[in-house]
Amino acid sequence: MKKKSFYFEDYTESDLVDNINNPNIIKISLNRVTFLSFIFLSLILIFSIKIIYLSLSPENGFYNNNIKKNFVKQRRDIVDRHGSVLATNVILYDVGVRPKLLKEKEKKNLLIKLGLLFPELDLNEIKRKLNKEDFFSIGKRLTPKEKDQLWLMGNKAFVFDPKPSRIYPQKSLFSHILGQTDDVNEGISGIEKFYDENLNNGEINLPLSLTVDSNLQYLIRKELINAEQDFHNIGSGAILMNVENGEILSLVSLPDYDLNQRVSISDNIYTNKITLGVYELGSVFKTFTIAAGLENKVINSNTIFKNLENNLTCDKYTITEHDKLPKNLSAEQILIRSSNIGAVRIAQKVGTEKYKDFLKNLGLLDSMKFDLEEIGTPIPFRWGKCKLATTSYGHGITTTPLQLARAYAILGNGGYKIQPNILKIKKESLKKREQIISHKTSNAINVMLRKVVSLDEGTANFADVKGYDVGGKTGTALKYKSKAKLNTFVSLFPASRPKYVLLVMLDEPKPAPNFVYEFPPSEKFPNGYKHKGETRNTSGWNTVVVAGKIIEKIGPILAINNLEASTNF
Repeated sequence: MKKKSFYFEDYTESDLVDNINNPNIIKISLNRVTFLSFIFLSLILIFSIKIIYLSLSPENGFYNNNIKKNFVKQRRDIVDRHGSVLATNVILYDVGVRPKLLKEKEKKNLLIKLGLLFPELDLNEIKRKLNKEDFFSIGKRLTPKEKDQLWLMGNKAFVFDPKPSRIYPQKSLFSHILGQTDDVNEGISGIEKFYDENLNNGEINLPLSLTVDSNLQYLIRKELINAEQDFHNIGSGAILMNVENGEILSLVSLPDYDLNQRVSISDNIYTNKITLGVYELGSVFKTFTIAAGLENKVINSNTIFKNLENNLTCDKYTITEHDKLPKNLSAEQILIRSSNIGAVRIAQKVGTEKYKDFLKNLGLLDSMKFDLEEIGTPIPFRWGKCKLATTSYGHGITTTPLQLARAYAILGNGGYKIQPNILKIKKESLKKREQIISHKTSNAINVMLRKVVSLDEGTANFADVKGYDVGGKTGTALKYKSKAKLNTFVSLFPASRPKYVLLVMLDEPKPAPNFVYEFPPSEKFPNGYKHKGETRNTSGWNTVVVAGKIIEKIGPILAINNLEASTNF
């Protein structure tokens, strides 16, 4: 039989029908398709793996030594009480260079362009790396604008690594409140750490709203910076708090730092002086001594203490007055004139246990809860006769400025216990307030504190800002094993019915021989007067001055806010 040649044309319609009906032929065809599909898919897989390898290799594309670092947590924004953004998320870029992709002429051109665009770069160091290293970084956390400037150079040697990052539009303004995040967007300090879980797991489109006010924060910080020019202090702090609900409107600690440039918060200069710093704060404690005497009914405002000594001895220590004072003083005058000996006599009348209980009830002896982990703990001590004496005028006892501000707020608000907070609280919580000091004691203290500021013999005349009815108390303390001073002024305003407590603290202020002091009008000086220079650097000559300027600046804002709040009910 003659074999038939294999040509497509030889297949007739009948042949096709026969083949379709032939199962063997169908099986062979399917096997061929399967085999060809396998080959095709294998090629695609190999090609895809190659592409992924090339894209991840530092030698051949976008470098990423740890791919996990790009899969970081997205966090909720943080805003102030008016919705101004304090912390948010953006994409920033780490930029590297692959020198081996550049010719010598291209390296020179690269250096020229980098020098023009980024004059802060060390071109000598970059030149060295271009000639000796296979890969190196030239910048981290670059903004999209900065990245685009490099990208538009059209240089194939650049490698851009996008990284979701946390940024702080107001830079250093809230550094001690907000804190920082690490490379994977987890909080490592401040609000970012304390509310880390809430910021990561909460509704991403719902920002975390704080009680602070950016405008108030800016003005207070600015006055503290100005104070450094006048009094050459090494640091400072201030806190403004609502005395009724404990909402913190401003908290400043200097030095501060740009949150977009991470620093080591373990460095002592970056200590949050208001919440973490633990200090002897001096005569501001005399207010508590008077209040303890009133509350325990061993004195009233007019109780006279006769024949007060200029000094007295306790063990090996001698307690003296800071100035020459009258021999006979009322309880009220002891506070106004800031008498050490007078404070001792009142504390002795109260007794150690009752005085201790009074301070403890105000939250001055133990660590307190707060919205930050950076919280200081007062140094414990053993009570005794001498400790009672020194504590009465604020020496030998430590606390944080935050605790001090809270204690003054309680004295000013009618005696109601409050909890300082940075997150907004519900108004219903105000109905559950616990009264720990009588209205009578609170009212008497408010009257006295007003006289400390308003009367000529008071120690805080420079805080008598017209229209704001300021009351307050000064405190001057020597730092441990040092002659340097830590000066504090705590004010309540308006004194007739306090709404705010403002604490200002200056760390190691110096005398200000060139500073012009402006005394407000008084009975003695109806038109006021000016006085240039002062060798003394007690609280009345610096922190009071700063507090007065702050109240003058923030007063109008607070008045507007109160008006708006009252119309919202």
